[in-house]
Amino acid sequence: MKNLFAVLSVFLMSAFLVGCDSDKSLEKVLSKGELVIGLDDSYPPMGFRDENGNIVGFDIDLANEVCARLGVKLKTKPISWDAKEQELNSGNIDCIWNGMSVDSSRAVAMNLSDPYLKNSMFFVVRDSSLANYDSLKDKVIATQKGSTSQTFLAASEVGKSAREVVYFDDNQMALAGLENGSVDVVYLDGVFAKYWILKNHKEFVILEDVGSDEKLAIGFRKGDQALRDAVNEIVNTMKKDGRFVNISMKWFGK
Repeated sequence: MKNLFAVLSVFLMSAFLVGCDSDKSLEKVLSKGELVIGLDDSYPPMGFRDENGNIVGFDIDLANEVCARLGVKLKTKPISWDAKEQELNSGNIDCIWNGMSVDSSRAVAMNLSDPYLKNSMFFVVRDSSLANYDSLKDKVIATQKGSTSQTFLAASEVGKSAREVVYFDDNQMALAGLENGSVDVVYLDGVFAKYWILKNHKEFVILEDVGSDEKLAIGFRKGDQALRDAVNEIVNTMKKDGRFVNISMKWFGK
């Protein structure tokens, strides 16, 4: 099987390199033998540190499989999520791969892969006393700085009625604020919320923000079409050959 992947990888890479003389993005990654992905390393289940300090997660497993099929090693680089575009454009990372939501500003700033996963936003509260939208008005709401949740919240009726919006560097810090009572509500994406609450055995209440459906994609530099296309094609192939489903079952049970 490994030999088959090796043959397919050579064929795939040759196809992408032909006609891409001015775009050396894929060639550079293959030459240095590693793909550097930027991520928020406190974002389970997509990318986070386990009890031994190793970065693991759904996106990490996907990226490792892509790298194996490319014939390179995966290198993870934790970054400030608020500065992800700067990290990408400065060349510190090859792509942003960390449950990143697609929106119009990111589509302008980056060369996005095909969406590979669906997501939606949720309001999380401590208990059932705030378990309806009317009760969320005039409350202190936390969200992650630089995330699409920040944009969604600003446009929502709940966000507009908030007494105060507090911005945290990551979602775990925001949920810690909910737990200690410094904020009343946390607004964040459902993938993270459901996983974190389950794994930490919290009895928080979650309310889906209807109409906040979004899709996740990988972000590349604007000119890096060859690298984008190669990674994109491998992810799509993984969906067809079952590897994507296997990884999804591991982290989401479906």
